[in-house]
Amino acid sequence: MTQNRIESATEQPAVPAILLTWLAGFRPCFTTPVWNHILVLVGGAVLAPGKRTVTQALRVMGLADRPGFGRYHEALNRGTLGRPRRGASIVAASPGGAVAQRRGWVIGIDDTIERRWGGKIRARGIYRDAVRSSHGHFVKTSGLRWLSLAVMLPIPFAGQRWALPFLTVLAPSARWSEAQRRRHKAVDRLGETGDPANQTLAAGSPRGCRRRQRFLGIGTHRRGAPVRLSDHQVASRRQLVRAGPPKRRKGQMGRPALKGKRRPKLNAVLADRKTVWTSVTLTEWYGGQTRKLEYVSRTAVWYHSGMPPAAIRWVLVRDPSGQRDAQAFLCTDLDLEPTAILQRFVCRWRIETTFQEVRQHLGVETQRQWSDLAILRTTPALLGLYSLVTVWAHGLTQKSSTVVLPHPAAWYNKHQPTFSDAIAAVRRVLWSPPSFSTCRSGSESIEIPVTLLNRFVETLCLAA
Repeated sequence: MTQNRIESATEQPAVPAILLTWLAGFRPCFTTPVWNHILVLVGGAVLAPGKRTVTQALRVMGLADRPGFGRYHEALNRGTLGRPRRGASIVAASPGGAVAQRRGWVIGIDDTIERRWGGKIRARGIYRDAVRSSHGHFVKTSGLRWLSLAVMLPIPFAGQRWALPFLTVLAPSARWSEAQRRRHKAVDRLGETGDPANQTLAAGSPRGCRRRQRFLGIGTHRRGAPVRLSDHQVASRRQLVRAGPPKRRKGQMGRPALKGKRRPKLNAVLADRKTVWTSVTLTEWYGGQTRKLEYVSRTAVWYHSGMPPAAIRWVLVRDPSGQRDAQAFLCTDLDLEPTAILQRFVCRWRIETTFQEVRQHLGVETQRQWSDLAILRTTPALLGLYSLVTVWAHGLTQKSSTVVLPHPAAWYNKHQPTFSDAIAAVRRVLWSPPSFSTCRSGSESIEIPVTLLNRFVETLCLAA
């Protein structure tokens, strides 16, 4: 009996104690066997320098020669995992979460393509690759389309806002919907009843802040209509609209008017020399630059046959230098200042940066799962891991002497930390357990267990 207990104890992988503390909030969502496997997979996903496969996670955690590796695959394709909305509560405790709850949440929604091939990946489709395409060059790719919600929070150690994903859902192809005998919900039909964007927003709203949140909607809106949400404010780019309904005269008969006269098109407003432009300087422009712009803003009513009218504020922006084309922005929050609308839409670009960094530093698109359930879990988990690593890095700067510093070089003048620096700080803590001891008093050398040293060497040798 004692011998069996000793053998089972030696088979348990060495998971850093700090990782148990970081993930303690997720513990009630898993059974004990699945929880032990999840700890190993999360630790391996953070420490692995290359592909984010299950086998790579086991290698970097020192379990390459242990039997029973199939159990870790089953944790993804068969196990009962936690509720996805718990990620929202984890982000709520992150840097800036208290400020976000007082001032209102700013949440961005965007879709991205995970490039995957293979006949066994049934939900994949052929989509336009927005990363590789340009205005004059159209590129199609095979993959999975994901719709992700990310909260925009100021990150103190980075000195700017980051987009932290907390809920990601699959938007499958029309072929998959037809094979499953389900009604296809196209991502480019935002605003229609039952579209995936509205359903994702309703399901993913962080608890406790449902009434004070603003969503930055993007993508292709059907017929140019803004996203119609009952309790949310949405900023987007599109063409426009009508004037508000005229006031009813005393004794007027008939139904109240829903719309007024047609407003001039934005192209006409842009070309009209009588248009009065207001100058503004935006400090949070793309790439941290400062940009001088001119704008004109009015309120109007968006109306489409069969849909209730929506009051909006439109903002037409032009670049005095002529380097950028004029653009139009719509927002369903009439009280929001035009400058705030522009700043929040620029802030929305951080979602694209997040998608790029999860591919580069967390191995999205390198998974090799074929099971439908495992596919539905791995990519959202890696996107959520981006947020968790950011929260952990911030916690290290607050509770210890760890400082998240940028790593510049002679050829790269880097002033502010990025996600690569954040995950490097987290890896440094996971690789350096407090159990290290010095060889003798006053010595600069430390004693490293042989097993940990072998993991170091193997990880470095197999990093490419």
